[in-house]
Amino acid sequence: MSIVPLNWRFRKIEETPQQRTFRMPSTVRLRVFFLFAAGYFVSYVFRGVNLGFAPLITHDLGLSAADLGLLTSLYFIGFALAQIPVGVLLDHFGPARVTAGMLVFAAAGIGVFGASSGLAGLMAGRLLIGVGVSVCLAAAFKASAQHFPVWRLPLINGLTMAVGGLGGVVVGSPLSSLLHVATWRQVCFGLAVFTLVVAAAIALFAPRKADAHHQADIVTQFKGTWHIMKSAAFWKIASFPVVTQGVFFAMQSLWIRPYLTDVMDLTPAHASALVSVLGFAMMFGSVSFGAAARSLEGRGVSVYAFCGVGMVLFVVTQLLMVLRVPLPPAVLIAAYGVFGGTGILSYAVAARYFPTHMAGRVNTTLTLVIFLLIFGFQVGVGAMLSLWPAQAGRFPASAHITVWAALIALQVASAIWYMLPGRALQRGEPEVENAAS
Repeated sequence: MSIVPLNWRFRKIEETPQQRTFRMPSTVRLRVFFLFAAGYFVSYVFRGVNLGFAPLITHDLGLSAADLGLLTSLYFIGFALAQIPVGVLLDHFGPARVTAGMLVFAAAGIGVFGASSGLAGLMAGRLLIGVGVSVCLAAAFKASAQHFPVWRLPLINGLTMAVGGLGGVVVGSPLSSLLHVATWRQVCFGLAVFTLVVAAAIALFAPRKADAHHQADIVTQFKGTWHIMKSAAFWKIASFPVVTQGVFFAMQSLWIRPYLTDVMDLTPAHASALVSVLGFAMMFGSVSFGAAARSLEGRGVSVYAFCGVGMVLFVVTQLLMVLRVPLPPAVLIAAYGVFGGTGILSYAVAARYFPTHMAGRVNTTLTLVIFLLIFGFQVGVGAMLSLWPAQAGRFPASAHITVWAALIALQVASAIWYMLPGRALQRGEPEVENAAS
């Protein structure tokens, strides 16, 4: 009879990352969620703060609609240009250290913005802000992928978007009210302090994930990003979502307020209130669609298909607004917000297709495309509106309607690509699956 050595019975069996995730304390998960969601909240405030600043900056510097569109969109171009290196840094060093460090640049950017007396300084500050907060969304999704089981990601990502959506609420009526008692420059310096506080909290309290990948060098990790960008599956997943998200965030962060005042003929105060309604609606939609995606998947409805339905409803809402159907503005804006953020479910779809160790690069590559489109849409909308003569700072309704019709056409074209049958998602791609970590 063989004797099993005692030390064999008590030998430690190495756990997989997924097993460690399942037994992780809920307090750690909550800490991860709230810290990185706070970072995304900061990002969202910076994204839309020019909604409140725009009339004041335009008055001070005499900017045109095209100038304002370019100034505001520099946030998005800075954000986009940083995505590829940020994705590599996230996968190499982990979300906590990268986020805390990058937020310091964002604080410096808003400081430069608030201290500037000319357009060049404002542009430099806005660009630096975009670079500084470029990590926030991808870091939140990366941290969630590390600390939550994959089947919870649609809901967790939706909740993260909801917390960020509070930033969309803040830049509406609350910011408008604050600007009655403080100058826009004072608000900038307050935002700089708040950003540094969030950066310090993440640096001090965010858990460090032990399996952050250091095995591959930076050059090898950039090659992994290139494999993602060559992937047919990536572009199939991204096709419709990147266009709808580009349109939604370009409008929410700048051009929705002029639409409300110029087309719906609302007062500035009413328009600011509806901007806050839009933020709340996006929060509700993010949480609701995230929870519904998880529930419906158990009944055989894929997240990919459910995401597509939500985006179609977003396009339908825009069509109703362009046709100026006799519905209350609050109803239309609420629907615009609820369905506008549904494309974010595409991050959860991508997380299932690509290897976990590439999550940071997948998220940032997807975000790169979205933010390049936001930049293009913001500049393009401003340029198109400038083709019409402005009267008392307002453009004719026909100008806005023409712009919105063009954006709807682009979204319909991308929807066709998204919905056409294809084999890209039915097979793995060896060059992606075997990409070095």
